[in-house]
Amino acid sequence: MNPLKTATGTLISGLVIAIIIGLVTNQTGPDSARIVIWLHVIVGITWIGLLYYFNLVQTQALAEAAADKGGPGGAGILKYVAPRALLFFRWAALLTWLTGATYLLEKGQIVNAFSLGSTSPPGDSYGLIIGIGAWLGTVMLFNVWILIWPNQKKILGMVQATPEQIAKAKSTALMASRTNTMLSIPMLMSMVGAHHGFFI
Repeated sequence: MNPLKTATGTLISGLVIAIIIGLVTNQTGPDSARIVIWLHVIVGITWIGLLYYFNLVQTQALAEAAADKGGPGGAGILKYVAPRALLFFRWAALLTWLTGATYLLEKGQIVNAFSLGSTSPPGDSYGLIIGIGAWLGTVMLFNVWILIWPNQKKILGMVQATPEQIAKAKSTALMASRTNTMLSIPMLMSMVGAHHGFFI
């Protein structure tokens, strides 16, 4: 059976290849921080990838579908795609934050990060840079669970709402999502930059 015929088979195949590369290059070991950072990167890519999908693809596509009076409309996206994408989106956001915090905790850096490097030795910018990323990620997580998801439930008809409430929900969810897209750029630069010794 071809593992690429299913999403699960594809993901498992990628994991197996990564493990083989780790074994061949002698880069595997019992360090639990490696597993946590792997998970952090994978769920982080899922979260930010879906964030960019919503902002760069789905929102514009739905606007075009609504403007196309003779077209099929956006009902299929709203009924089948958006709820599934939002499921992965919100849980990937939470898992990204939790695995990031776990990594910082295991490395003894969680206080240093969330205090923006206040316990770092002079000249060490890791705590400040990773802390900026951690705080931006925290704001983004808040936006996902407190602003985007509750309002998307109104938009998608998962909870009852008046037309006025739906219109307000659309605006709130859009602005929170756009804010997250904007913040994702410095957040990603902080996360990568912290491990290279500078903000990139």
